[in-house]
Amino acid sequence: MRVRPLLGAAAGAALLLLTGAGAAPATASALAPTGSVTVDAGGRIAADGTVTLSGTYRCAGSSGPVFVSSSVSQGASTTRYGIGGTRAVCDGAEHRWVNSGRTGSRAMVAGAAHVQATVTELRGFGGLPLPVFHAVQDQDITLTQARARR
Repeated sequence: MRVRPLLGAAAGAALLLLTGAGAAPATASALAPTGSVTVDAGGRIAADGTVTLSGTYRCAGSSGPVFVSSSVSQGASTTRYGIGGTRAVCDGAEHRWVNSGRTGSRAMVAGAAHVQATVTELRGFGGLPLPVFHAVQDQDITLTQARARR
């Protein structure tokens, strides 16, 4: 069995991997995500369990679709309820977001709650869409009972 050709091939492959690994951060930093997201201090909950949350976001440096998602929890529960998602525009300007989602009529109640809002981009890496996070914000808020329409 010839060992030298195998060693040469292995060394060449290692050199290519090292060269490629060194180039990846430069490419990634050129498109480094930037952004911020806020959560308003109050949200609304309807009688049917629909929660409405809102805030602002700002992002830039995107190459794929971007969304503002939010989730809410209450008390000591580890259960988080996803509350909608809004398509984001990453032009560097500040924009408002409003997400609504139904948690079930008894899952959440008016009162103290905890919200997490995230600005997430789906960026293509080798043909696969992978999440890239532009911003995350955790915020304690107060849910108030939405008035019934007459």
